[in-house]
This record gives sequence, structure tokens and C-alpha cells, in this order.
Amino acid sequence: MSPTPIRVVIADEQSLLRESLCALLDTEPGIEIAGQTGRADELLPLVARTRPDLVVLDVRMAPAGSRESLVSRLLHGVPACHVLVLSMLDQPRLVQSLLDLGIHGYLHKSIGYGVLVDAVRAQRETRSYQTVTLPLHRGALHAVGTGASGSELSAREVEILTHAAAALSNRQIAVRLGIAEGTVKRHLSNIFAKLDAVSRLDAVNKAASMRFIHPGDTRGAHRLRVAN
Repeated sequence: MSPTPIRVVIADEQSLLRESLCALLDTEPGIEIAGQTGRADELLPLVARTRPDLVVLDVRMAPAGSRESLVSRLLHGVPACHVLVLSMLDQPRLVQSLLDLGIHGYLHKSIGYGVLVDAVRAQRETRSYQTVTLPLHRGALHAVGTGASGSELSAREVEILTHAAAALSNRQIAVRLGIAEGTVKRHLSNIFAKLDAVSRLDAVNKAASMRFIHPGDTRGAHRLRVAN
């Protein structure tokens, strides 16, 4: 018996993008478009009417001062639903604020379509994940460095973080380095502890502020898949 489809509402004020995403996602096995809107004031009534599992939302639809409120009402309303933000906004404070509220993920619109599909499907996984993609400065890390806080990363940890900052998943890093995926996870746990970081996004941002990462090419997107 096939699992119940993931029912999705697309909320984006850009009509062409919204309608294109609806058309594409509706062809994906296990995903069903429950509705769409280009207006923030229509979103909550639409969710109440269609009862989706997930809202793919561009938070720019709402005024700057009410974005967190809108997301919170979606997450904790009746009916409650997951929220996956898809936006051109890349403001770190806004991203962190929405992640703290409990959104399913934050995707920058520079991502590929496959990343969006993966993030939509991931909301059905038994473990809770937050997927984040943001355009970040990409560059080499020092082989071993000590930041202002005195945190020191080993050569292998630097290598792991370099690949993480270049948008590679744990599995891709493991393949690239010829090590087990579990080993990658253990190194990342050590990195988080040393940098007092709670996620890859936090670790990369702190590494940048400590000058472990040097600003470089900004065209890439940093993809994060972080277990809560």
C-alpha cells in the first residue's frame, strides 16, 4: 500500500515561480499540491481549509515585522503544519530566528530543484531535521588554526569543515575522504563542541568569524542537513 502523499501548499508572491513549483512538485511521486497563494492574508485561511502537511513559504510575502508571527501561527495553529521557507532573503538573524521557532528548513532560491524535493520529502523522516541552504563565502581553511576563543581544529576536522562549507553532505564527505559516514559525524560533533556550535550553519559562521574561513567565491550555496 502506497504511503499517504505529502500535501503541500506553496505560498509565494511571484506568480510564475509559484505556479511552476506547483506544476513540478505535483508530478513528484508521494507529493500532492493542496493549494497555492500569493498573498499573506490568504495563507492562514487556505491552510485551515486544505490542512496541508507542509507549507513552502517565501517569508517576503509578509511585512518584515510580522514574518516570525506568521510562521509561528502556521507551526502552532489549528491545524498545525511544517514550514519550509524558500526565499531570496539571506539575513542570518532572520534565518536563526525562524529556525529557533521550529521551521522544517530554510532554503535560498539559488538552490537546485532536487534540493527542494529532498527537503520536502525529508519532513516525513522519523528523525527531525532542519535543512538550510544559504549563499556563504567559500574558501580554504587553515590546516590548523586557533581562533579568538582559543578553539583549535585538527587537520582532519579542518578538512571535514572545508567540505561541509562547500555544500557536501556527510555521505559525500565520507566518499571524498575515503572514510565512514559515522566518522564524519563524530568529527562534526567534535567541531561543534570546540566551536560551541549547535549546527553546521553555526559552525561555519563561527569559523568565518574566527578567520578559519577566508571570504571567497559567493556563488555557491551552503547546504545543511542538521539532526535536532
